[in-house]
Amino acid sequence: MARAKGPLTGVRVLDLTRVLAGPFCSMLLGDMGAEVIKIEEPGKGDDTRSWPPFAGGEATYFMAVNRNKRSVTLNLKAPEGQRILKTLVRKSDVLLENFRPGTMEKLGFGHRACAKLNPRLVYCSISGFGESGPEAPRAGYDLVVQAESGIMDLTGFADGPPVKVGNSIADLVAGMSAAHGVTLALLARSHTRRGQKVEIAMLDVMASLLTYQAGIYFGTGQRPTRRGNAHPSIVPYEAFRAADAFLVLGVANNSLWAKCCAALERPALARDPRYDTEAKRVQNRDTLIPLLNEILGSRTAEEWMKRFEAAGVPAGRIKSVAEVCESEHLKARGMIVTLPHPRAKQVTVMGVPIRLHATPGKAAVAPPVLGQHTDRVLKSIVGLTAAEIARLRRDGVI
Repeated sequence: MARAKGPLTGVRVLDLTRVLAGPFCSMLLGDMGAEVIKIEEPGKGDDTRSWPPFAGGEATYFMAVNRNKRSVTLNLKAPEGQRILKTLVRKSDVLLENFRPGTMEKLGFGHRACAKLNPRLVYCSISGFGESGPEAPRAGYDLVVQAESGIMDLTGFADGPPVKVGNSIADLVAGMSAAHGVTLALLARSHTRRGQKVEIAMLDVMASLLTYQAGIYFGTGQRPTRRGNAHPSIVPYEAFRAADAFLVLGVANNSLWAKCCAALERPALARDPRYDTEAKRVQNRDTLIPLLNEILGSRTAEEWMKRFEAAGVPAGRIKSVAEVCESEHLKARGMIVTLPHPRAKQVTVMGVPIRLHATPGKAAVAPPVLGQHTDRVLKSIVGLTAAEIARLRRDGVI
């Protein structure tokens, strides 16, 4: 049977973003069938193309978030480059940009100007601090937003310094939110027949992730603090040291606590008046956690995992990135995908996590080399001839 088309098939995305938040957004849209045209600076391209390490001369960072796209080089400051971009705006459904607020307006391609060229255009802007408010002009880098969103203040151990999340969570969640916003705007367009602006601020997105931590502050006035791996409202719900490795337990209610105690061969703990309710286990964390570490240290993580699984207790062994990348489970799920690449020979990427059974997405095409599709796009979409394209290349426009 022929493979079903992705849900965004027929949607053309003009991608002016670079680094991570924007490219991650456009990759998610491309995974679902959208035609993504990535506009890059001639001779340089996306900043991440120069970031080590490299495979076959191509940056692994760039290749991780730029599959399912076409690369077109275009000098946006050159008059002819701007004319080409205007044509692409008219013929696209979505424009993505993650420049500092005001930059696109200076180039002549702010939302109002583009909406005049194409009233059906969905125009998505991603920035660090948004387009309004006293901090709007600030540059938004992942580390800065992690710091100023409260996330770093919550991450780390109580007696240690603030710690950033191990990956670029502010960029990645902003990209996911942008993809969500774009698809919502496309859905709205099907009713209104008009596009609209989608604005994503990394700080807004990260602040929204505070959820119950912000709820603690709003409800009690108490400042949430760093707790290491501990949860403020659930015990045991953190990391423990087995005889040979670390594992985590997620015991969120009394029923699971009874099962956990049985798996630990300490059924009396479930009836201990210090620990027999959710609230008491939180109140008496300081005595319960050392006791559990002592018990869990008597066997290997694998032994405990088998016992917890048999008892129905949520548990997991803390795995390395290498172990996850070699996971047989993820391979069986289609989450580890290897694609042929014109320079690196092949590139392995994480697959599509959103599984639509009728109209599935797919990691289908390897990340492009710089300018790989310039000629094709300028001929088929913009309508230029081979001679015109050659002249533009000589003039440094593409």
